[in-house]
Amino acid sequence: MSLILKNPHSVLAALQTRPGDVVDVRLPAGKPSPVWADVVELARTHDIPIRTNLAEEPRRPDSGNKFERTGAAQAIVRERNGLLIEELFADAESNPGLWLALDCLQDPHNVGAIFRTASFFGIRGIVMTRDRSAPLTATVYDVAAGGLEYVPFGEPSNLARAMDVAKKAGVWLLGSSEHAEQDVREIPRDRPWLLILGNEELGLRRLSLDKCDQVCKLTSRGTVPSLNVSVAAGVLMAELTRQG
Repeated sequence: MSLILKNPHSVLAALQTRPGDVVDVRLPAGKPSPVWADVVELARTHDIPIRTNLAEEPRRPDSGNKFERTGAAQAIVRERNGLLIEELFADAESNPGLWLALDCLQDPHNVGAIFRTASFFGIRGIVMTRDRSAPLTATVYDVAAGGLEYVPFGEPSNLARAMDVAKKAGVWLLGSSEHAEQDVREIPRDRPWLLILGNEELGLRRLSLDKCDQVCKLTSRGTVPSLNVSVAAGVLMAELTRQG
């Protein structure tokens, strides 16, 4: 399946990592922005078609099956393939780090923001539930601003089994919940962790929670008791990847 990407950083990352999956680049009349100019330059080195007749093209369906105008810069990019869960944790013992699991997150903006932050902090991989979760649409790619190209991911049908695979590979399971007793600063950082993040409204499912070795929270120091899941994920990643 192909996606219509409108964030030049998303397109540039795809060109840098898998140029064969970039179908074409489409620009409106006039001088492109500096980042889109970089996209065009790199696309040309890979002989990817550059189309500049957007004003003459008819309206076309976007990934949400609605019709959109084609007057903005965009690129047609094929979806990136995920990995098998066994591949995602294959070298966990020899190359430990931090992985994430998204337990039924439904807002594509949250998923995209988490991928972007995960790329920033060098997260080893992301496990996503295939059902009851936001699919990896163009919105996710664009919000991730290239992050989705650099973080390996898997989409198993069963998150519980994926957690079992991670544990068998030597990875410890860490749940996140505002109701936990332990603050994230108390979590030891001398071991590989799979951090499980719950649904925006309901949090972690009971089965996911029961499988965790430990559960942690972010302790509020103000009047707001909790954070948006993508913001909380960023703070947790920062703490769990902190050195020293």
